[in-house]
Amino acid sequence: MKLMEVLNEIHQQVLPSLGQGKVATYIPALANVDPMQFGMAITLNDGQYYGVGSYRTPFSIQSISKVFSYTLALRTYQDGLYKRVWREPSGNPFNSLVQLEYEAGIPRNPFINAGAIVVCDSLVSHFNDHERAFNEILGFIHQCSGDNSITIDEVVAKSEMAHGFRNIALANLMKSFDNFDNDVNTVLQTYFKHCSIVMNAQQLSRSMLYLANNGTDPISKKQLINATQAKRINSLMLTCGHYDASGDFAFRVGLPGKSGVGGGIVAVVPGKMAIAVYSPALNEYGNSLVGTKALELFTTKTGLSIF
Repeated sequence: MKLMEVLNEIHQQVLPSLGQGKVATYIPALANVDPMQFGMAITLNDGQYYGVGSYRTPFSIQSISKVFSYTLALRTYQDGLYKRVWREPSGNPFNSLVQLEYEAGIPRNPFINAGAIVVCDSLVSHFNDHERAFNEILGFIHQCSGDNSITIDEVVAKSEMAHGFRNIALANLMKSFDNFDNDVNTVLQTYFKHCSIVMNAQQLSRSMLYLANNGTDPISKKQLINATQAKRINSLMLTCGHYDASGDFAFRVGLPGKSGVGGGIVAVVPGKMAIAVYSPALNEYGNSLVGTKALELFTTKTGLSIF
């Protein structure tokens, strides 16, 4: 299989779709991103990588960062974490207050906003400091990617804090149900900062290899989590990684994946590789429209679906 040829074919096939969809505007700092961009990168378990288009263009990874924060929390709390955040698809928008109230302040899964905020709260408790919690998340991303230059976009972080009213409401609602241990504002500062981390598709594909290799980074040979935990995270990415369009993504692409409103999507091919795509125009569910098409084309052309 010549992966570079596959990427070039996908690039040509998705070009007519560029411009469809809309960039995220509820975070003002993301509203001016060029919607005509597309990049795709693959990193194999042996370290070889391939890229096409804007695969080295940095962007705000947004909810993709939840994979890293959840990994740290699961490693720390293990099964105890499930008392505070469940592992079921939501079937609702990623920032729904209604479902959270109906279910007594326990988020459905760690990849909707409420779930990721609870995960962040648990990390602040464990590290006993919100700044240290963020630094541990960023340090873990450095470890996974092998790149210590990765940092945050301060403008995006401030924009999210200034306009994150729904997330503030989610946190306060969970606090009213006693599912929140720390100060709401300090936890949300940490949450908004890790959502504002900037990476490119090549870095993202490299950073997800531990999930393609039973929790061990195949390049550094470091075990980051155990195989059971890696299986759990991959299963949640498959069933919950694309909000209320997770079923459609599993149907079309057939890989564990996680999206972000910055236009990125990561996907894992167990035992083989990790993939990242970037195209900032989103579909109605908040997932990259062209990125989803590109991943569907990839699994169709290569047969590398888990199904």
